[in-house]
Amino acid sequence: MDRVIEKKKGFQLKKHYPYVAGGVLLLVLVCWVLFGNHASTLKVSADELTVSEVSRAEFKDYVRTNGQVMPIQVVQISPEEGGIVMEKVVEEGTTVRKGDVIVRLSNSNLDLQILNAEAELAEKQNLLRNTQVAMQQDRLNNQTEQAQLDMDTQRKQRTYEQNRRLYQEKLISQEDFVQSQEDYQLSAKKRSLVSKRLKQDSLYRTVQMDQMEDNLQNMRRNVVLVRQRKDKLEVRSAIDGELGLLDVELGQSVQAGQKIGQINDLSDYKVQAQIDEHYIDRVRQGLTATFQRGDKQYQLQVRKVYPEVREGKFRCDFVFRGERPEQIRSGQTYYIDLELGQPEQAVLIPRGTFFQTTGGQWIFVLDKSGTKAYRRSIRIGRQNPQYYEVLEGLEPGERVVSSGYEAFKDNEVLILK
Repeated sequence: MDRVIEKKKGFQLKKHYPYVAGGVLLLVLVCWVLFGNHASTLKVSADELTVSEVSRAEFKDYVRTNGQVMPIQVVQISPEEGGIVMEKVVEEGTTVRKGDVIVRLSNSNLDLQILNAEAELAEKQNLLRNTQVAMQQDRLNNQTEQAQLDMDTQRKQRTYEQNRRLYQEKLISQEDFVQSQEDYQLSAKKRSLVSKRLKQDSLYRTVQMDQMEDNLQNMRRNVVLVRQRKDKLEVRSAIDGELGLLDVELGQSVQAGQKIGQINDLSDYKVQAQIDEHYIDRVRQGLTATFQRGDKQYQLQVRKVYPEVREGKFRCDFVFRGERPEQIRSGQTYYIDLELGQPEQAVLIPRGTFFQTTGGQWIFVLDKSGTKAYRRSIRIGRQNPQYYEVLEGLEPGERVVSSGYEAFKDNEVLILK
């Protein structure tokens, strides 16, 4: 008879092997995800890298730039009157004094204006004289007329007084008395009216003469000014200095206000530099700077900061403090260290081309063995021509890769061979 086979209970390896293997594989995968290092790596040659050490030292806050020596002042030469160049009195490079003639011009139109102004002045003077003569004659005629009216009024007054007494004594008729009275009153009234007219005429003539005299004075001043314009055809030096440029030729037509040259004030010199716009908010008047010339160091001070930025740079003028270099000449170039602040202790790394790729936001840091370098976030503050100031992310004694990162792409770990 058949025997019933009982099913075996419990774990059977062969039957559950696939499940066990899958579980183990899943566990390994989870551990690798949680605890494994997934950073992308790149093998590089150690000989091609520049490794620098992080240090703690004094940070000198300065910027280095090159400046060009220039005269302390440059005065533009521009004629006040236009004309044709007739004579170049001095040549470029000549030392001139204030008021020396540099160029002589000719202007025929200006000569004609002077003649016209003088002729108009003479005409006005003649007109004024004729008016004065006519006014004098009118004054004499008015005085004669006034005298005749005075005499006529006196006579008629006397006749009236006599007739009044005769009429009171009944020696003349009433008609004769009234007629003499009317004649006297009419004469007195005419005298009063003529006196007022003569007074008004006198005031009008006086005002007219004053106006003509003012016009005449204005014309005299105009003639003087026109003659002075002729004097300005001689272009003169405004300061003592050296004629650095004279860009005119004989026979050339020059316009009023046109720049034809410049005079360099060599009583002193300044140094003009072009500085990166990154520092425009920190550079201000009064900052000190130094430069080396031979075995001596010279002092400069910021005199003026120009606010305009061109091609990523702005201009700055320096003046000397104390001694000047010997044989100083316009056009010489000095390499200037401009101090932006006081020296301070800080964590430093040497300048390197890595900054162009990272912008100072991260850097590769070597481990203790020196065989690997790991990417680390950092924060960089100020910088000078030699060092970067590290604000966060690095400690003194650590070593970093300071050469360029262009070939590393997005790799986070470098293996040094």
